[in-house]
Amino acid sequence: MLFRHASAIWRDYPQLAVGALHVRGIHRQARVEAQAEPFLRQARLRLDSASESDLPEIQAWRRAFASMGVKPTQYRCASEALLRRLRKEGAMPPLHPLVELCNAASMAYAIPVAALDAQRLGSALEVRHADGTERYLTFGGDTEHPEPGEVIYADPEGRAHARRWTNRQSGLSAVHDGTREVLIVAEALHADAARDIARLTEALRAALAEVWQAPARHALLTARAPDFEVARD
Repeated sequence: MLFRHASAIWRDYPQLAVGALHVRGIHRQARVEAQAEPFLRQARLRLDSASESDLPEIQAWRRAFASMGVKPTQYRCASEALLRRLRKEGAMPPLHPLVELCNAASMAYAIPVAALDAQRLGSALEVRHADGTERYLTFGGDTEHPEPGEVIYADPEGRAHARRWTNRQSGLSAVHDGTREVLIVAEALHADAARDIARLTEALRAALAEVWQAPARHALLTARAPDFEVARD
């Protein structure tokens, strides 16, 4: 499977930085508290000094959402939504351990991190503008069609695996109890995006190796090197 961003995305968002990881051997029985806690501590420290909406990482995504015609206070990028919940509730609910780990890293860096079940993706996955015909499966089981021009994760079968770019993933490829193989994608648009994506990708790679003893293939994607090939089981 090939993961990539369309050339139009790199053209419209030249500041974009992307980290991608592919790992096998994931299972539900793992414990991630020790690896997630440093991320959560970092996230709480950031929230002690600023609201999530004031962070440069979040402000950059708000500008991107506005450029797509999406109201950023109605539809928040995933990292902003997570930080907002952490600030209000003080803790996060128990989830699949991989999702907990990715969410904790996302909050620490204020950068959206998507974790997708690689076995439920198509033969390719491209971040591109929607034409409006794509099908998106909600977590509730309903089918939606993205708005034309909206940035989505799309496969060749016309299925959208994320809507409004980093706002919400699809129920179709969400990590579940039977997930064994994942594609993880982190995306940032702020001034120090390239530096922070590199740090986040390496931190996640190390944590995955500790928890699941599974080496992750990883890459930093750019407009000149936009492709990440996933050799699936």
